[in-house]
Amino acid sequence: MSDVGSSEPLAPSTQSAPVEALDLFVTLLSEVEAGEPADDFYSRLCEATCRLTSMRRAVIFLYDDERRQVRAVGSHGVPLDLFAGAYLSPASVDAARRSLEEDRVVEVSELFQQELSERFLPLLEDGLLTGTPMSAGGRWYGVILADRAREGGPLTDPQRHTLWTLGKVCALAASARIATRQRERAHQLAERLALARDVHDRVVQRLFGVSMALSAETLGGEARERCLAELQLAMGELRAAMQRPPERRPRDDRSLRDELARLQDRYADLPLSLVAGDEVEIPAAVEPLAVDVLTEAVRNARKHAKPGRVEVALIRVPDAFVLEVVNDGVTGRRGRTGMGLRLAAFEALEHGGIVEFGAHGEGAWRVRLTVPLEDGP
Repeated sequence: MSDVGSSEPLAPSTQSAPVEALDLFVTLLSEVEAGEPADDFYSRLCEATCRLTSMRRAVIFLYDDERRQVRAVGSHGVPLDLFAGAYLSPASVDAARRSLEEDRVVEVSELFQQELSERFLPLLEDGLLTGTPMSAGGRWYGVILADRAREGGPLTDPQRHTLWTLGKVCALAASARIATRQRERAHQLAERLALARDVHDRVVQRLFGVSMALSAETLGGEARERCLAELQLAMGELRAAMQRPPERRPRDDRSLRDELARLQDRYADLPLSLVAGDEVEIPAAVEPLAVDVLTEAVRNARKHAKPGRVEVALIRVPDAFVLEVVNDGVTGRRGRTGMGLRLAAFEALEHGGIVEFGAHGEGAWRVRLTVPLEDGP
């Protein structure tokens, strides 16, 4: 295994590779805000890496801050589906760990079982495996695992340097995409908070005044008319708030079932299971919302209870989609629901739906998302 340093003069074809790499990745960076799906974006990075080097296949493994997991996000020459549900760590792929810790391209040509988990050994043909760090500014973003046929021989220093350079540029591209996603999420959160504040300051205050008036022992005709007028105004203001142009939600590539698998893996001590609706088709328009509700419900169950069960049910009725999350182990008085579910409730209103949460029998708590559908199943 060798490092990237070299005093060997670069061949003409290798000299042009970094320039081609920068030109290609500048093009990709200019498309960061185009809303391209993550797997397409990173798969193009893999394709570019193989095209500009002598590698045959490549997979990018990236650390996901939101999910706090390392997962395959793009590939070239090998189906990305083969890595579905595989949440890795640098320790599970030794070549990746060493490449990041030592900031160099690592090569492996034998004893692959010492470098890869058993699940991925059948994918590796006889040849050369490389691990290229995606790191910049002292931060680890991920690693590019690539291979080529054994007859290609070990990497030359110029080839190794080109791979190392591509890793840096891939890190830059990943950083730009992550920053764009974070900015979109910050804007989305600001929009939701503005809606919540508007509803509270206008609608809730009117309803509070009406409830105070209705609590009086006697209510005259004039007071009744005033209460009716206030209720009509409150409904009008609520309707106006909900008819705002919908915010542009950042594209979320997570499916609800993938998120359930991730939560089961992350919270291995939590008895989390899907008890109904394994075959239910989740409408694409509401799946990101359902993922948010599921994630918040599971987090709250873990934070506020000591559950012996956390059961997820997917229900499809002729005119609605329903997600239920029920947990037991609730003792004493449940604290206030967190901001996550409250914001999800506002988003559900944009779909004409509702998020309900509260006690569900003795010692249990239920979170329920109901979204009406235009068409039946």
